[in-house]
Amino acid sequence: MSSENTSTLQSYADSASSAAQSALGSITGNTADKQQAANKQSEADAKDTASHAGTSIGGVSLSSSGVAQNDPNRQAGSWDQTLGSAKETMGNLTGAEGLKQQGREQNQQGQAREAQGQLSDLGSGVADRAKGTMGGAVAGAMGNEQAQKDYEAQHDTGKTLQRGAESDINKQANA
Repeated sequence: MSSENTSTLQSYADSASSAAQSALGSITGNTADKQQAANKQSEADAKDTASHAGTSIGGVSLSSSGVAQNDPNRQAGSWDQTLGSAKETMGNLTGAEGLKQQGREQNQQGQAREAQGQLSDLGSGVADRAKGTMGGAVAGAMGNEQAQKDYEAQHDTGKTLQRGAESDINKQANA
């Protein structure tokens, strides 16, 4: 969909094409076909990797498809966790059990709020990708180039939100 052509579907199609060309090279003994297949497979692998890359920085998600504004709960939740941890640390240092408990609760509430934002971005990202793909196909078939571009933008924004949320969720799972 995007101009960088880092579509996951395209990478799968290229990988299948590579496998077919490699099989043909093996049957015919043509080393040039085998080498072209290996090159095509490497390109497909690179496209797949780029298609799945994403991160989230300062309230936005970034991917090969662009930049998208995150759900505000993600950043607010992260901030609550930071403040909660600071309060908990101060409570530990000063022996103030109330401050320590307040910090622990704020940290937990921040975690829940950030997770809510991540799930929101993940769900809306998947939905926007599907709507963008389907709408773009229909608009393309009907020859409506502007609508097709609009749907491609919707797809790309959805992909960016999805990849940013996935990146954050994976970081937290591996921490």
